[in-house]
Amino acid sequence: MPDFRSDPPTVSALVRAGAARLCGDAARREAELLAEFALGVDRAWLFAHADDAVKPEECARYLALLARRAGGEPLAYLLGHVGFWTLDLEVTPDTLIPRPETELLVDAALARLPEGTAPRVADLGTGSGAIALALASERPLARVLATDASAAALDVARRNAARNEVGNVAFRRGDWLAPLAGERFDLIASNPPYVALGDPHLAQGDLRFEPETALASGADGLDALRTLARGAPGHLAPGGWLLLEHGLDQGEAVRGLLRDAGFHRIETLRDLEGRERVTLGCRAPA
Repeated sequence: MPDFRSDPPTVSALVRAGAARLCGDAARREAELLAEFALGVDRAWLFAHADDAVKPEECARYLALLARRAGGEPLAYLLGHVGFWTLDLEVTPDTLIPRPETELLVDAALARLPEGTAPRVADLGTGSGAIALALASERPLARVLATDASAAALDVARRNAARNEVGNVAFRRGDWLAPLAGERFDLIASNPPYVALGDPHLAQGDLRFEPETALASGADGLDALRTLARGAPGHLAPGGWLLLEHGLDQGEAVRGLLRDAGFHRIETLRDLEGRERVTLGCRAPA
């Protein structure tokens, strides 16, 4: 890495040096995103001003961010936001970083929420609010409840609702199904923790920086999924749906949990790479 303290770099030289320090196919794009953030500019400016000299304080800010990213800190936490569905979501270390594969769950839920209707929907363990806000934005007549055991995560989700101007979402603190006491919904969705405690992946990559309570759940990773499968029928209207995201090797186990809980029309959906990712089931009509 060049020493820029005595010789201020141009914008393009700074980005090249950043890309050289990072790893992977996304190194160049990540270096650009960090430069945009450190300099307070957009992508068009970055290219239009490629030969401009970078101020010392901007260079220092960029190099500090670059060092954190090179150390493995997630890009989304450094930038403070991430895109999901059609939304721009704030993320903090109090929340899991929404991932593209979770959009499969959103797609599946929307297919079971006809347009022009006013269903009641719950997103359990909402984190940043990604699922709840995506569904609410696509179904403006729906009444969506987003719950989380973490007060800090709910604060982020509330800010994301305001940030994206989504008004048909309510927020409630509590553990899994507890906040739904006495209520029934047409659809319950959740991306719960599903990694086994002690799994070596928890000590690798971005996962090292994300909240473990949003990632790991019991010795086999199924504790939260068991709780949701067993408890959801008591909070679903007849014909209502439960949709659960899970690990790529957990489809068979989750289908078994839904069968044991009395669900019908059980199905597991695969992501774009052909991996089992979302399992869903319907509560029997009255």
